[in-house]
Amino acid sequence: MLKEFREFAVKGNVIDMAVGIVIGSAFGTIIKSLVDDLIMPPIGLLLGGVDFSNLFVVLKQGTTPKPYISLAAAQEVGAVTLNIGLFVNTVISFLIVAFAIFLLLRSINKLKREQPEAPPAESTTKECPFCYTDISIKATRCPNCTSNL
Repeated sequence: MLKEFREFAVKGNVIDMAVGIVIGSAFGTIIKSLVDDLIMPPIGLLLGGVDFSNLFVVLKQGTTPKPYISLAAAQEVGAVTLNIGLFVNTVISFLIVAFAIFLLLRSINKLKREQPEAPPAESTTKECPFCYTDISIKATRCPNCTSNL
């Protein structure tokens, strides 16, 4: 069983999958930073200074009554919150990742389609018109029936 596991783990496709997962994780971190740090602040500014990461609705008060100045402050006192801003950030992150994957797959498919098919190899044989056997294209006499071509 250990030998089978080693063969499975060393196969190229398993290693490729592991590399893909690591790169995907790093890509996810980059996208999260892109959304949280570059996309959402200008959108929040355009909507009147809203900080989407702190956009929440209190469903149940915590140990101290509201208003809570931030989501972290509300969660610190045990308030139950509906985190609308975090959800919006996550949806935007998903859309960016999905669009990036779409563009990647689209370009890969385009590359696959653009590769021209190799022209068929020229035939090196021809058929004898008398005995119908395959002979060299350069032959002037059939080696089977000895007919002049």
